[in-house]
Amino acid sequence: MKSLSFYRLSVFSSILFTALSIILMFAPIMMLSAWGVELTDSVGLVTRRIAALYAGIAVMYFYARNAAHSATRTALIVGTITACLILALLGVYEFIAGHASGGILISVLIEIVLVLAYLYVGARKN
Repeated sequence: MKSLSFYRLSVFSSILFTALSIILMFAPIMMLSAWGVELTDSVGLVTRRIAALYAGIAVMYFYARNAAHSATRTALIVGTITACLILALLGVYEFIAGHASGGILISVLIEIVLVLAYLYVGARKN
């Protein structure tokens, strides 16, 4: 098995963030119902706006996939680690507080896996 590279992780992240963007833009009930959250007009507004951010992140990772080790690539990695850690912590909090069902823990798991993958890739200097 080939080792995980920034290129592979960038392409995977681009696909993942594109899928999240499409789901949140056009079918937010899929994700929200898994979390036990009702789709209201206000929640729909927020999910569509988040979808736009995920689309932008997907494009950034797609175009950065060939980036050599640099301060810019490190910034992308550290920013993604930070965002995913915060999302994971918020997911656990929302679950414990009873604002979301156990379905949110799947998202937390994915976020933790992304954190670990980006830590691994970030630690490698190639």
